[in-house]
Amino acid sequence: MRHGQSRATRIPVGNRPRAGTGRTARRAAVLVAASALLAVAVPAANASGTARASGAADEARATQRTTAAHRATGAPNGCDAARTALGRSLDTLVTRHGIPGVAAEVIGRDCGRWTAERGVADLDTGRPMRAADRLRIGSVTKTFTATVVVQLADEGRIGLDDPVERHLPGLIRGNGHDGRTITVRQLLQHTSGLPDHVEAIVARPVEEWRLRHFEPRELVATALAMPRPATGWSYSTTNYVVAGLIVEKVTGHGVEAEVRRRIIEPLGLRDTYWPGDHTRIRGPHSRSYFPAVGPAETARPGGTPLADGTEWNMSLGGAGGALVSTPGDVNRFFRGLFGGRLVSAHGLAEMKRTVPVDPERLWPGARYGLGLIASPLTCGGMWWGHGGTVPGGHRALGAIGPDGRGIALALNKVPDSQEAEADFLAAVDAGLCPADRAPHASSTDSTNGTESTTGTDSTNGTESTTSTNSNGTDQLRETE
Repeated sequence: MRHGQSRATRIPVGNRPRAGTGRTARRAAVLVAASALLAVAVPAANASGTARASGAADEARATQRTTAAHRATGAPNGCDAARTALGRSLDTLVTRHGIPGVAAEVIGRDCGRWTAERGVADLDTGRPMRAADRLRIGSVTKTFTATVVVQLADEGRIGLDDPVERHLPGLIRGNGHDGRTITVRQLLQHTSGLPDHVEAIVARPVEEWRLRHFEPRELVATALAMPRPATGWSYSTTNYVVAGLIVEKVTGHGVEAEVRRRIIEPLGLRDTYWPGDHTRIRGPHSRSYFPAVGPAETARPGGTPLADGTEWNMSLGGAGGALVSTPGDVNRFFRGLFGGRLVSAHGLAEMKRTVPVDPERLWPGARYGLGLIASPLTCGGMWWGHGGTVPGGHRALGAIGPDGRGIALALNKVPDSQEAEADFLAAVDAGLCPADRAPHASSTDSTNGTESTTGTDSTNGTESTTSTNSNGTDQLRETE
């Protein structure tokens, strides 16, 4: 995103760059920035309603067994090829598109768990980027919130087709909006017709809102004063703010507390937390950067002026974009979700019921379920997951492929062109497609490029296989 020095800063909003020239192109360069946000130790309930929590040692033992087998027999040649393909994609993001640092973690039955990193986490110190670093994951938060809502539906406490009015009487009224005609399902799939409050807030000078606290109902009121979206599917973080308020009304606890007790603690996501009003990220983390305009900014290596956007009050995103996490925790979350640890088989099937999207806000071929994006792979099949972006420059994505392989990506600057966005998605392909069918970016050298394979994992997920459900979609099933 671009910030002016002497005039009101306007941050364009969206999930992918649009084509254009001149002023339109400059605004399009950061469409992934704003509305892509935009997020009690009791085990989560499984499909039968009984308490379930896996120990962290389980996945560590499973990963050790996989790694030991690789050492005994020699890792498959395809694993080396996969690492090379993903490394080339990350090289492209750093050297061609000026992303200071990128990192990925891939985990699957065939090659175990491994990471790849390129570039730097901190431009001032030159500290290398690491997949273990925390970052703001933006709209990946939406999948966490959607999961809690579906858990409550599994428990019979929420109906996905309940009108919002049933749980939050009087909240959605006026300016053509009516909570009596909007359902919980429509909130989660972005078909409610509610505008995105983020668009209105980021149109103001950044100094007015970057470090300030927003109440959820304040965000909803901001959205209701905006014009209605022109299309039936319209990405809106407001939908998830409302979903968070429904969780609070039904459970008596804030959505943050419910995500902690139902997801973060049972899955052992030790690097995932809600920052609240704290503007700094706790623990080891990458800095984040966005293009800056004005003579006061210092030109970074390569001549690109960048501003540091690491410190931010993420109450702007709330239940739709505030979480801090790591690639490892994002992988564990999606493997837990698709491995049956968090919602019932019926609940997951509901999450995977998709609707067409506006390709200008996502990308061609993508579809949206309940807090899940489905996107085609170049090698066939679809990946399921979610991406996220925050105004300060962090970009994250977590996805599961048809064979159960998972990838989580972290960038400390948002891709700012269509080509850069396409190469970001190509990195997902490189991580999830078999190496002989994955797209290969041009091979270029980059600084601080490392790849590593680890034989242990502190997660509590077990290795997974895939099977086909009655809808013809791939669904992870746990195995010992």
